[in-house]
Amino acid sequence: MNVYEAVKRRKSVRAFEDREIPEQILNRILDTARLAPSANNRQEWRFVVVRDKQTKAKLAHLAGEQHFVGEASAVLICCGIDDGKVMHCGQLAYPVDVSIIIDHITLLAAAEGLGTCWIGHFDEPGVKSLLQIPEGVRVVELLPIGYPKDSTLKIKNRLPLDTIVMDEKWRS
Repeated sequence: MNVYEAVKRRKSVRAFEDREIPEQILNRILDTARLAPSANNRQEWRFVVVRDKQTKAKLAHLAGEQHFVGEASAVLICCGIDDGKVMHCGQLAYPVDVSIIIDHITLLAAAEGLGTCWIGHFDEPGVKSLLQIPEGVRVVELLPIGYPKDSTLKIKNRLPLDTIVMDEKWRS
């Protein structure tokens, strides 16, 4: 599958098969994703891979009772080292960098026939306590990953290109 096909195939999956991801596939995804760019090549991202059923159930609770989070084969806890690095443009580096690598993971997962879903609704202090994540590290997203129950392609409702792209300067 090429990258264009992976982008078209990627969708937010909220129902997973009860099937484990082979270790070599998950490792290939994470190993390839770490090639993602980061500000000054700081690579502030870190991941906790959760496969334990009880821990996944607790994560689902901490994610606002989104039970599908606990049904995924694994949940990647996507973290950033908050070293205070601000890019020249004024944005904090770690949330941007972690978002880039998460997007790489979602596309690589799609290429492997896996599904993911970005989860931004969660209790960060609860997740940090549950997984013993230290101070100075922020949980940016939870990313359940697994085999989708429904692998059909979805038509994505997106704004037209001429609405989101402007030539030379902003237009209203």
